[in-house]
Amino acid sequence: MTQHIFCIIGKKKAGKTTFLEKLVPELQKLGLSVGAVKHDAHTFEMDVKGKDSWRLKQAGAETVVVSSPDRVAMIQTVDRERSLEELAETLFADKDVVLAEGYFNSDQPKIEVFRQEAHDHPLCGRNNQQDKKLIAMVSDQSVTVDVPKFGLDEASEVAAHIARKYYGWVYNGMWATHD
Repeated sequence: MTQHIFCIIGKKKAGKTTFLEKLVPELQKLGLSVGAVKHDAHTFEMDVKGKDSWRLKQAGAETVVVSSPDRVAMIQTVDRERSLEELAETLFADKDVVLAEGYFNSDQPKIEVFRQEAHDHPLCGRNNQQDKKLIAMVSDQSVTVDVPKFGLDEASEVAAHIARKYYGWVYNGMWATHD
């Protein structure tokens, strides 16, 4: 199955993470394996001060991996920010879907989350360059865009839209076969 990357975009406090929390299990119900990446425009720290991983990083290790029977975490110093495509290829090679929170300027398909309470107008829908990559709008109100529109609680419908458009899933819930 071909891997696809989808960027979940929206302004601050629009509800992107909340929507992603609903979308991930819905995609999994359709038999798709899902990875997620959150873009942070600023420097961040994942490891906790005083913990062994933090101490090893402070000692100069350029890559620190913490491994247990049920998870692996890596902290790596990089010389440049990795593109979304590089991350998908190296860290999510075994996933059918990579959901990226953010990455507004990426060339990947986008789903915008928009809440009127948080902002006056959506990012897309004003004829900007990113509108061409918009594949769905998730909103609490009617928005004028030329893509399918979904409510904030319609993650299962968004998952079905992705499955149909990108994976050949048909309305009866079966996967289409391609010769």
